[in-house]
Amino acid sequence: MTTFVLIHGAYQGGWIWKRVAAELTGAGHRVLAPTLDGCAERKGQVRAGITTETHAAEIAELLFYEDLTDVVLAGTSTGGMVMAAAAERTRERIARLVFADALALLHGEALPDIVKRPGAVNTELTSGPSRQDFETRLFADLDAATRRWAIERCTPHPIAAMQAPVRLERFWDQPWNASVIWCKRSTNPPQAHQRRTAERLKGRWHELDTGHYPMLTEPAALARLIAEG
Repeated sequence: MTTFVLIHGAYQGGWIWKRVAAELTGAGHRVLAPTLDGCAERKGQVRAGITTETHAAEIAELLFYEDLTDVVLAGTSTGGMVMAAAAERTRERIARLVFADALALLHGEALPDIVKRPGAVNTELTSGPSRQDFETRLFADLDAATRRWAIERCTPHPIAAMQAPVRLERFWDQPWNASVIWCKRSTNPPQAHQRRTAERLKGRWHELDTGHYPMLTEPAALARLIAEG
């Protein structure tokens, strides 16, 4: 049995991993898919000061308080940023990292350096797409029922995590057992960015012929790649 901690991306919560978690638990593994501060069912907690680093601290504390070791972390989209920062904080507990169509920023880089987000709807505390943008761009490749289900659960993301440079002072200098899953029909993060991740980490490269939300479109295939590394 392996312990997997699945880290969601922007506008999401642990809910987005439901189908992948079912695949992994069905194979006998332990799976945790926490919702990060200010997101999904925790949207009522959103406030100034929620950053990639505070999200990462949450994951690190989860591993500590659950006394987890030999953990496989899997992050998608902006969850890759959180995963790297969490792994940096709790290196001794990590067995493997999986970047599932995920961002992996260098120290001092910010999300807008890599990803351009057309028509973002910003408030003082949050940032996110319009419902129309979800329907016609982000979730355009989902079947109608899944699209409705996902849009009902999406929430704006804490804005600092979408704009502020990340702090990763040690992550890229350490050796990691890592893999990168590139979704071939996804525009962001760009393939070149994900190739950079694989090259810098000397990680394994996998491809899925799907869009940016493989946990919704290809959950069995994604679960297999996460489990096998």
